[in-house]
Order: sequence, then C-alpha cells, then structure tokens
Amino acid sequence: MKKSHLLCLIIVLLLAAASHETFAQKQKRVIQLSGVIMSPDSVNGMLYGVNIYVPKAGRGTTTNMMGFFSMPVLAGDSLVISYVGYERQFYIVPDHPSEYLTIVIQLQQDVTYLSEVIVSPFPTEEVFKEALLALNIPTEDQNIDRKNINQELLLLMLKTTPMDGRANQQYYLGQMSAAQGSQYMPVTNPLFNVFNWAKFFRSLKQNKK
Repeated sequence: MKKSHLLCLIIVLLLAAASHETFAQKQKRVIQLSGVIMSPDSVNGMLYGVNIYVPKAGRGTTTNMMGFFSMPVLAGDSLVISYVGYERQFYIVPDHPSEYLTIVIQLQQDVTYLSEVIVSPFPTEEVFKEALLALNIPTEDQNIDRKNINQELLLLMLKTTPMDGRANQQYYLGQMSAAQGSQYMPVTNPLFNVFNWAKFFRSLKQNKK
C-alpha cells in the first residue's frame, strides 16, 4: 500500500513539474527571428544550407540561396548555428521588446592542418637503391631499330592517330566558346558566298595547269 502511495506521489510531482514548465514557456514571448548567415570572405558570400535549430525544443530551419532564414523562437532560447567547414556558433535570443528581431551572423572557417605525409613506392632507402642499380638502362652501343624514328612514319602516325581525351575536351570547349560568340550573329551558308565560288574555280584552273 505504501508503494502505491509513493508511486502516486511521484506521478503528481512529475505532472506538477511539467505543468510548471509549460506555464513558464507560455509566459515567454514569441519572437520572429530573421537573419543572414555569411562567410568572412567575399568569395563564398552568403552561405546556403546553414542549419539553425533549438536543440531543447527540437525545431529549426536552414538558410536559402541568399543566406536568409526566418523562424519563430522564444525569448531565452539557445540557438545552434552549424555548417560544414565552419566553426559552430551559439546565439541566445534576448528578451527583445519587439516581436521581430533581425540578426547578421558571420561564421568563421574551421581550418584543420594535417601533418606532412611523404608517399614513396619503396618502403626504405636501401630497397630504392637496389631497384635503381637493377635497372637495365639502354646505351648507345645497343642496337636501335631506326624504323621506329622514321620521319615519314611519324608524320603518318600524327595524321592518323585519333584525338585523346584531352584533345576532345579542348575541341568541345572550343565549340562551346564559338557557339557563345556567334549565338547573336546571323548564320550564313558558305555555298551562297560568291567569293568562295571564285576561289573554287581559280583552284580548278590551277590544278589543270
């Protein structure tokens, strides 16, 4: 019987504490907090996707493309402002006389310096020396196939070898640049150019001679 009375007493105390906390929250004024989150440099400017939340209340929001946010808070709420690559900041909402409050917060970059790492294909210097001495370096006395350095063969390879990835990229970027430069210009057909036809007939006459 005593245990049941003790359990009832504990439940009553918990309900009283919860009601007191709810009453205290109702006494706090609701403030519409708005602001802008920005970085210290002019390159990033306004930060998009910054998290602003109240951990105890479980509510929050994120900044838009312009670094702006707006959310209802209570006077005395402790806000956490976090963003990847920047130091976390905290802000306590003051008991502002107005129902609206605007703030500007500048986040500082969180720079982490890593220790120097040397990458080597050989575990020790002795192994590197042994591998270097074991190299079979060709000398002038060895027979070299002169066909591989024939000028005509090299020119033929230069003309017939297809473009690699880098050449294709440069060609594609060049086409994009040319398209951007000529997008507002009239498109002409070279077949209707009389000067091109004159050059064409002149070349035919020269070939016949």
